[in-house]
Order: sequence, then structure tokens, then C-alpha cells
Amino acid sequence: MHITVDYDLCEGHGQCLLAAPDVFDIPDGAEQVKVLQQDPPEAKRDAVIRAAAMCPAQAIHVLN
Repeated sequence: MHITVDYDLCEGHGQCLLAAPDVFDIPDGAEQVKVLQQDPPEAKRDAVIRAAAMCPAQAIHVLN
């Protein structure tokens, strides 16, 4: 699994942090999400899919 973020769409709402805080972060002072694990383990798939679904801007994409 591979995660990409469309930074033209990301508005830094932080909803993805609620679902997968060990995969996504918004550092202090940042306006957009940072992907901490672009290729997270398969065990995190459900959380990552949930994070992508929770994104109001639909900026997170999960590739198999």
C-alpha cells in the first residue's frame, strides 16, 4: 500500500490524524498534512482507508 496526498487539495483539516495518527501529522505551524509513513504496513490499511475517507478535501489517495 502506498499513500499520496494531493497538496493542491489538502487544506490541513487534520481529520486524517483522528483515524491514523501514526501515519499522518500536521507539524506545528504547518498548513498541510505530512505523511509519516508513505508505505505503511498492511495492518494499518483499515485506518489509512478510514483517514482517506474522512478527508473533507478528498486529498488522500491509497494505492495498492
